[in-house]
Amino acid sequence: MVAVLYWLFFLVSPPLGVVGWLVVLLVAFAVGVYTADKAAPEWGKDPGQVVVDEGVGFLFTVALLPTDIWTVIVAFFVFRVLDIIKPPPARQLEALPGGWGIVVDDVVAGIYGNLLIRLLFFLVERIGWI
Repeated sequence: MVAVLYWLFFLVSPPLGVVGWLVVLLVAFAVGVYTADKAAPEWGKDPGQVVVDEGVGFLFTVALLPTDIWTVIVAFFVFRVLDIIKPPPARQLEALPGGWGIVVDDVVAGIYGNLLIRLLFFLVERIGWI
């Protein structure tokens, strides 16, 4: 759902620059930590009902990348895989207290996803791979 909303939003809005993306990521992160922190006491650590962390992680995955449909599709799958396998230090960061531990591991997965997609784009465009 977040992927669809992201794509629809960026279809109708002008591209964000670096500062715009920093604002979006900081606000999303703050909202994510706050809401996850409020939900954790009632529903437990990283409850399935709370998906704001995946939304924040997805935004980190697509930050400053092209806003076409292929980016959205690739980013969705890359992020989901990384969110499931939780490469270091994502799994270790889950131990942070409250909303921090719920959101930060997804941010790390999102950053890794962003870097992997950039590498993939480089390989496709420069080397003609795939």
